[in-house]
Amino acid sequence: MSGISTHVLDTAAGRPAAGIAVQLWRDGTQIGSAVTDEGGRCAALLPADAVLLPGPYELVFEVAEYFPNGLYPEVAITFRVSEVTSHYHIPLLLSPFGFTTYRGS
Repeated sequence: MSGISTHVLDTAAGRPAAGIAVQLWRDGTQIGSAVTDEGGRCAALLPADAVLLPGPYELVFEVAEYFPNGLYPEVAITFRVSEVTSHYHIPLLLSPFGFTTYRGS
């Protein structure tokens, strides 16, 4: 199954980050959105009727409400899809003053 998903973990508290709005963009157009669930996950950001195409995508995480006194009001992650039959899982490890990401499984 191909698609795009994410998982946000609050590394400062050591738990999933629930309630964070996430947007999926391609070529300057928003093509999907979701809010992280109690486990910090958005299982399917690419709409069911959309086709995964090669090229750049961007995930935008609205983190200002989650960390009101944090440094970053939002986190934008741009990544490249090269294998359209693959699934792209892009986790975000988040704290009030830093973040990191990687391609998950």
